[in-house]
Amino acid sequence: MRVSATAIFTLATLAAANVTQQATAAPAKTVTPTEKAGNLVVPIIEDTPARVETIASPETIVAQQFSQKPVPVKTGAVVLNSAKTDKGNSSVTLPLISSSPSSPSSPPLPSSPKTTTTESNLVVTATEVQVVGANQELQDIIRKVIKTQAGGETSQSQLQKDVTAILDTGLFSNVSVNSFSTQAGLNVVYEVQPVIVRSLQLSGAKVLTYQVAQQQLQSQIGTTISPAGLQQAVAQINKWYADNGYNLARVLSIKPNSQGILTVNVAEGLVSNIKFRFINDEGKTIDSQGNPVGGRTKPDFLQQQLKLKSGQIFQENVVKQDIQQLYRTGLFESVNVALEGDATKLDLVYQLKETGARGVNLGGSYNADQGLVGTISYQDQNVGGINDTLGVNLAVSSRDLQFNSKFISPYRTTNPDRLGYTVNGFRNQELSETFDDKITLANGDKVREGQIGGGVSLQRPLDDWNTSLGLNYTRTSIRDRQGNITPNDAQGNPLSASGTGVDDLTTVSFTATKDQRNNPLNPTQGSILSLSTEQSVPIGEGNISLNRLKANYSQYLPVQLFNTKQPQVFAVNVQAGTVIGNLPPYESFNLGGSNSVRGYDSGEVGSGRSYVLASAEYRFPVLPIVGGVLFADFASDLGSGDTVLGDPAGVRDKQGYGFGYGAGVRLDSPLGLIRADYGINDQGESKVHLGIGQRF
Repeated sequence: MRVSATAIFTLATLAAANVTQQATAAPAKTVTPTEKAGNLVVPIIEDTPARVETIASPETIVAQQFSQKPVPVKTGAVVLNSAKTDKGNSSVTLPLISSSPSSPSSPPLPSSPKTTTTESNLVVTATEVQVVGANQELQDIIRKVIKTQAGGETSQSQLQKDVTAILDTGLFSNVSVNSFSTQAGLNVVYEVQPVIVRSLQLSGAKVLTYQVAQQQLQSQIGTTISPAGLQQAVAQINKWYADNGYNLARVLSIKPNSQGILTVNVAEGLVSNIKFRFINDEGKTIDSQGNPVGGRTKPDFLQQQLKLKSGQIFQENVVKQDIQQLYRTGLFESVNVALEGDATKLDLVYQLKETGARGVNLGGSYNADQGLVGTISYQDQNVGGINDTLGVNLAVSSRDLQFNSKFISPYRTTNPDRLGYTVNGFRNQELSETFDDKITLANGDKVREGQIGGGVSLQRPLDDWNTSLGLNYTRTSIRDRQGNITPNDAQGNPLSASGTGVDDLTTVSFTATKDQRNNPLNPTQGSILSLSTEQSVPIGEGNISLNRLKANYSQYLPVQLFNTKQPQVFAVNVQAGTVIGNLPPYESFNLGGSNSVRGYDSGEVGSGRSYVLASAEYRFPVLPIVGGVLFADFASDLGSGDTVLGDPAGVRDKQGYGFGYGAGVRLDSPLGLIRADYGINDQGESKVHLGIGQRF
């Protein structure tokens, strides 16, 4: 209400009012932006979609004081809350925080004896409002938080509220208000003592160090507190987080106290839980019955593949490495990551679509050489849900029984003391790629190579290389169609090292592979380099002593020759090898065929002691499960064909080099990637080649 001029005169003649308050360390209460408490909003920096909004105050973990003696006055705190605006920008809010006065209030302004209204509610006109002891920046803040304005109404209770409001900003250690009346009204003077910044402490920080925070806030220490300066420091700390890969981390608030200690409260993207959800063929994590889609891979095994663990800080580059590691297992068609929660309690959710890791294939065929042949194969790439692999192939004909089996338990980086291992056994017989049908056996039959044996190898990484050390044994016998051992061909050329038609080859092998592909089954970028050596032990039939050296390199480059959702890839493969020592002819490098120069039959190009092979492919999508390939291949035996025992290439007129090109189709089937290539060679002949998986 308004009072009469008499009341104003009475106030003036009695005494000038003086109101002084100092702040206490009362609990802080954050006022929301919708409350009319004189909030000051200062824009800070652009926020990102990865930022989270609901943050709790973490525990203080670092505290350090400077040598200066703190001001022995307690005050409320100012909180720089980052909140999204309607435009998506982040801003700093200086909310009012409740603070109880530590000293008694000054005597109330007296009122006219004639009024019945309480003295604290007497309303007068403020003719002038001054702020003393603060720079312009802080004055502007004070004028925004107080209700008493020049030309407006005020009262004793309002002046007391203004003092509390100023203290509640946390920017001032002491505030007093003096007022004196004039004929026109009441002059008001606020005298303030700003906080002097003396030290800082961190709250909620794991990766942000005190040294980094101090570096960003150094210009503020030892000076009068400056909200604009703090705002710049916030931006710099947030930039440090982003530059170091902590994409979800940011400063939540900076709270000063009356002693000049700044508490920097941060949320850094602490990973609380890591979850795995499997996706079905419809792309859903819930099946038609409302249950989560089940997966074969065990969660414990998946956890072991990840570098980022619960309790660590989220880093995008580490998550990308973990995604690549999951792809390298060969168990997943797709791996995606979703984030749930907020930056103080973040759940990392991996959404996984498993490949068809297990399958059984039945087949049968008939040919003049073997007669009726029945085949069965079983493949499981995820035995026990821990990425162990078992493969068994069995072929039964009227003349023979053949098999090939392999079990692989790979090395686990999560259990470095345990070696990975591979065990295999085989028995097979097939037409020789080295001795083709241009020169037959003495009885007119084609040359057949029968092999039986097995091996074991141990694997573990060395630096960035995956290495393998193995022991292998193979007994090779040269036979005719009826299974009879035959040591020479029709021209008398030897077909084995021993001269008897039966050789024993025992070798110790070492292989080192550097695999940087993004997906081992169907890579779209990256590279793989493999180097190997194999040294024989001269025991058994043939007393063979040799050393085989090989190198194989593939590079995959993403390209975009036309617009597609699925990736296009330009892939290159270069490989070479040589054998030192006495070389059995069937152990020579055979060039030509579906895994060599397409457009030629297997071994048709050459059979040499050394070789080089180069291939290039452009792979592109046609339909979601169908892809196309354009390719070119070249190989040469480097003139080494006549150095092989019996010169099998020379006597069969193999030219020793060849070139092929063509196109192919890739079908992503439940049995795996099926390839069909149509190749044309440099002799004008053409062939169709079928296989499983990419050529390289």
